[in-house]
Amino acid sequence: MKKVLLAILGILIILAAIVLVKTYTYPFKKSTSGAGEGWKPVKNDSAVARFSGGIKIPTVSTGSLGEFNYVPFEQFKEYLKTTYPLVYQNTENVEVNKYGLVFRLKGSNPKLEPILFLSHMDVVPPGDADIKNTTENIFRPDDKLAEPVAKVAEDWDFAPFSGTVANGRIYGRGAIDMKGMLFSLMEAMNNQIKSRQIPQRDIYLAFGFDEEVGGQKGAIQIADYFKKKGLKFDAVYDEGGLIMRKGNVAGVDADVAVVGCAEKGFLSAKIKVKGLGGHSSMPPMESAIGKAAVIMQRLEDDQMKPVITPLIKEFFDNIGGAMPFTTRMALANQWLLKPILISQLTKNNTTNALVRTTTALTMMKGSDGTNVLSPEVEFVVNFRLLPGNTVKDVREHIAKVTKGFDVEVEEIDNTREASAISPSNTKAFKLIEAGVKEIYPEAIVSPYLTMAGTDAGKYEIVSKNVYRFMPIRINSSEQQSIHSTNEYLSIENYLKMIHYFEFMMKNYDK
Repeated sequence: MKKVLLAILGILIILAAIVLVKTYTYPFKKSTSGAGEGWKPVKNDSAVARFSGGIKIPTVSTGSLGEFNYVPFEQFKEYLKTTYPLVYQNTENVEVNKYGLVFRLKGSNPKLEPILFLSHMDVVPPGDADIKNTTENIFRPDDKLAEPVAKVAEDWDFAPFSGTVANGRIYGRGAIDMKGMLFSLMEAMNNQIKSRQIPQRDIYLAFGFDEEVGGQKGAIQIADYFKKKGLKFDAVYDEGGLIMRKGNVAGVDADVAVVGCAEKGFLSAKIKVKGLGGHSSMPPMESAIGKAAVIMQRLEDDQMKPVITPLIKEFFDNIGGAMPFTTRMALANQWLLKPILISQLTKNNTTNALVRTTTALTMMKGSDGTNVLSPEVEFVVNFRLLPGNTVKDVREHIAKVTKGFDVEVEEIDNTREASAISPSNTKAFKLIEAGVKEIYPEAIVSPYLTMAGTDAGKYEIVSKNVYRFMPIRINSSEQQSIHSTNEYLSIENYLKMIHYFEFMMKNYDK
């Protein structure tokens, strides 16, 4: 017995030694932090005013597949023309499906594949803010100091379409998502033209107008326009990643710039569960709502299997060197500790979304009366598909969970597969890293998985290198303002974003 215990102890000592050696020798990416604070913004009130003016135009997209008021979009197009005459005069510019905007700045070498920068002009509704008589709320290009009619909603410090500049910030719906990027791209191209430096390859800008409702009339048709012209892009850059301030990525004592090299897929299913209806005084042993509850509980208890994909492994390899020892140990020894690592990752909402197709119960409808049993109950479940899982996998998962019940399953909204994964060993990705270091030298830059949907995936038909990243440094509360109240972009972030895109345009082929 003593020999057995000694043997077990010996094995444990050897295992511990292997774990320690692997932890200390694991090739976590070494930080390439530069010195200093990076490029410092130079005051530019006119650029801020132009951006503020764009926020004042309520280009709200809502409803089904782009069926909304287009009057503000007409105004927005006119505003861009009057605000950036140099861009319109020095580029080939076209309208796709009337409201989609495309700009082409010609380069000196037509043999090189062009690069493409994306944004979108539409914004989500501002919530409880009063935007009645929308056409009267529109900011007019000839009246740059016009006050918007929209009243301040209870939870907004400033009217959501006021474009108020205060406290070192530009406030308003769309400040971050996504007019800040749109106007910074226009400013960057305007400055590129002013500098008279002709790029080697063509530079394109493309702005959709219905991204918030699926991009069916905007991005999809713009991408198809490019494909019909035979264009292939060396890189496509869109939204989808941010620079998270130090302390906002758990366990990492550094700014982390996460670059979306892929995005999750999407499937929303409306599940109708049938049962016996009637009066609540004589209920059946199992009601339709009770059956629905069983299915919903199954959906939450028996979710799709978590997995650390190659993209997420690369993400952890990049940031792992800045994480606590115990985390580095788990990451470096997945041959032994992967079950424990996955268990810990799935306990946190954010990291759980990195390693599995998520399940979210979002809506439910039953009886309209307190004493009425509905013969049919419906609920909606939303899945965000991890690359590697397919729509077919999710459909089979739903069929398994609902087996034995009388149900109807209807897919609603825009079902889509997870995107392809763009490589991180390209010039296009390395330039993102260089651009981040230009403004934030100490930031860690890493490939990442974008959770939400963007227009980027529509452009996979014209490029293999599609990256999702907006170069703004924010904390978690600022991030939560997107699609919520008091959305704002700091002036520092805006000016640094302009500089970042200028850097990208000027240095792509240097």
